[in-house]
Amino acid sequence: MLEAIGLDRQSENVYRVILANPMIRPDELAARLGEPEAAISVTLDRLSALALINADEVGTVRAVRPEIGMEHLPAPHQAELAAKQQQIEVPRPAAAELIPERADLARGKDDPGAERLVGIEAIRERIGELTSRLASEIMTFAPGGAHLTSDLAAAKVVDEPMLERGIGMRTIWLDSIRNDGPTLQYATWLQSLGGQARTVPTLPVRMIIMDRKYAILPVDTTDAAAGAVVLHGQGTVAALCALFDTIWETGTPLGMSQPQNAEGLTPQETEFLRLLGQGHTDQAIAVRLCVSHSTAQRFAARLMKKLGARSRFEAGFKAAARGWLSAER
Repeated sequence: MLEAIGLDRQSENVYRVILANPMIRPDELAARLGEPEAAISVTLDRLSALALINADEVGTVRAVRPEIGMEHLPAPHQAELAAKQQQIEVPRPAAAELIPERADLARGKDDPGAERLVGIEAIRERIGELTSRLASEIMTFAPGGAHLTSDLAAAKVVDEPMLERGIGMRTIWLDSIRNDGPTLQYATWLQSLGGQARTVPTLPVRMIIMDRKYAILPVDTTDAAAGAVVLHGQGTVAALCALFDTIWETGTPLGMSQPQNAEGLTPQETEFLRLLGQGHTDQAIAVRLCVSHSTAQRFAARLMKKLGARSRFEAGFKAAARGWLSAER
């Protein structure tokens, strides 16, 4: 079926096994197919050359989503396909026929509005596919505070083409990035190309919403690389869009200094006080705000002084008594 892109019957059989068995090792492939490991190795080289598989650091093999592999065929095969398309339509129908066999990325049978992604490579792959099809906008919750310079450099490669083709980009960061040079420079760079950025004290979860049709969230909020879920149910995504829009309205635009309320507190300090009133420790609050423990201690000392309190408990009590922790505030 896939001879037109250089995939012989043996290669197709191996590819199907990899699709159905994510993160399989070459020796396991050989055992499943009853083939010598040397022959399997040659086939894997062929699939890799066609951009249909990749391998991780520990030697396991995983399939690239078929429709993405078709987009990244080496130039000779792209030319061959262009010539053969007059006679036969193979690549995309074949890819579509193979997609349901991809066990780790198949949509859950019990939930047609969700798709589970396992592992960081699968997450990156799916995000790459969806961003390539973006039509109008992308909205992102970016918790975690300071980002690694290497991650920011990699993101630039993806973000710049999107902005150049007119995709609207809104990102909500944490207030703490205002004190991190590389992350602040990156967010400022996005704005210079037409993106919009605001900051808030805390965010509920890492999230990406694309064209108000797809929402990507981690399955484990403590480890975003472990896995993710792609939601595309209309009601669910609409609710997440409403959440994003609500938090966006409360954010401070990047480039503007943080406003102070009637008590002279910044949004970050107000959030610190709210968490303090809930009984959280300085360390726990530091994690929520993505600031250092020493910064959290400085917040606590400033608020205690401002309230004339001698302890954290007294500070929380006085703040509540003055109405600083009311729902409206």
